[in-house]
Amino acid sequence: MENRAINILPKAPKFRALLGPSFILLGLGLGSGEFILWPYLTSNWGMGIIWGAILGVTFQFFINMEIVRYTLAKGESVFVGFTKLSKILPSWFIASTFLAWIWPGIIATSATLIAEVFNMGKFWNVIAVVLLILIGLILTLGPVLYKTVEKISIILISLSVPAIFALAVYLSSKQNLVDLFWGSINFGFIPEGLPLASFLAAFAFAGAGGNLNLAQSFYVKEKGYGMGKYGDKITSILTNKTNEFKLEGISFKMNSQNLERFKNWWKVVNLEHLIIFWFGGIVSILMLSLLAYSTVYGKEGLMNSVAFIITESGVISGYLGPFFGNLFLIIGGFMLFNTQLTVFDATSRIMAENLLIIKINNWKSSGLPKIYYSFLWLQIFVGIIIFLFDFGQPLFLLTVSAVLNAVAMFIHIGLTLFLNIKMLEKEIRPSLFRIFMIASAFCFFGYFSYKTIVPLFF
Repeated sequence: MENRAINILPKAPKFRALLGPSFILLGLGLGSGEFILWPYLTSNWGMGIIWGAILGVTFQFFINMEIVRYTLAKGESVFVGFTKLSKILPSWFIASTFLAWIWPGIIATSATLIAEVFNMGKFWNVIAVVLLILIGLILTLGPVLYKTVEKISIILISLSVPAIFALAVYLSSKQNLVDLFWGSINFGFIPEGLPLASFLAAFAFAGAGGNLNLAQSFYVKEKGYGMGKYGDKITSILTNKTNEFKLEGISFKMNSQNLERFKNWWKVVNLEHLIIFWFGGIVSILMLSLLAYSTVYGKEGLMNSVAFIITESGVISGYLGPFFGNLFLIIGGFMLFNTQLTVFDATSRIMAENLLIIKINNWKSSGLPKIYYSFLWLQIFVGIIIFLFDFGQPLFLLTVSAVLNAVAMFIHIGLTLFLNIKMLEKEIRPSLFRIFMIASAFCFFGYFSYKTIVPLFF
């Protein structure tokens, strides 16, 4: 009776019960592409390039849903599936995740904004170190990891996005709004002088970016989507729970009842991701970019730094008073803090599970939480070293990270499409339209990665 029950796909719940995973993925993008890179580009090169943000978020919607499709059907992360394709892939995902995300440009910018509010600009790196340690403590002390990350993301996004929307609308002229509209449909336009690496970095971070898209697989599993209901959850090492953690999931039988339930699941999870991630992400990027364009476009001293955010706050202060200028910086600082927290959670999950896959043969282990927290604090330690030895300014660190992540995206997009076509039963494989969208994203990231990286060596 137990095996028979497990082979039944659970019923899809009401829409409200599904909210959570998309907030986390939106939070992963809010502090990088949304708050920094796209506003940086539009404040320097105008609104004509904002089409790239819309296309980037749209591509990531389809990419994320194919990641969800696999976990929904199999009850396991895509990394388990990738390993069934090739034994060398876990090593690739550990290396590409660590190297691409070890550059702490997000928390560096958060510290810079907070330091500005309290007139402590010279000590931004010290503040960054304190924030890194605080993130480590929050993730370590939370009893159930997913719930901790979900709650923080929902609260901060629910407060910050409406505030940014109100500021952008109030401070924008009719002409600014017209420029936003034309830039949104100006597909293919790249102004002269715009560094291709910067455009690729912003395009990759129009959403989560890099291997972080794959972390959606963990979050829908721990939220209990589909066959993920039967999966295990990571708990804090301080709870002293050492229950066996099973990585491999269980598929449901291909019968009429389960297929009907899968269709229902697919409908509601697409709706949840469309509203929260796609619509929320586009609105956030457009409003933050519009705010930057309306306040600082054409001003001197904005190139190659996050100074444009400080300048934005000064303009806001001039219109509304210092309180609102500082409020803008504080909102930005907290958004970036949340992004770095979710980044550390996602990267630690990715590296921990892939290391565990390499170490074990029967897909079972009780050591996943310890490995997760080891990777978490290793990243924090390396981030502290980078700040203490002053390896670079926030925007430089963020751009390096984003370009590396664009290359990682090119690889995992192709792998995910191949995985779903090869490993899923034909009844639940992606449609031709979805295949076309994923293939288009694969070609786009491949082309821009080639155009960005090859000139560095030839």
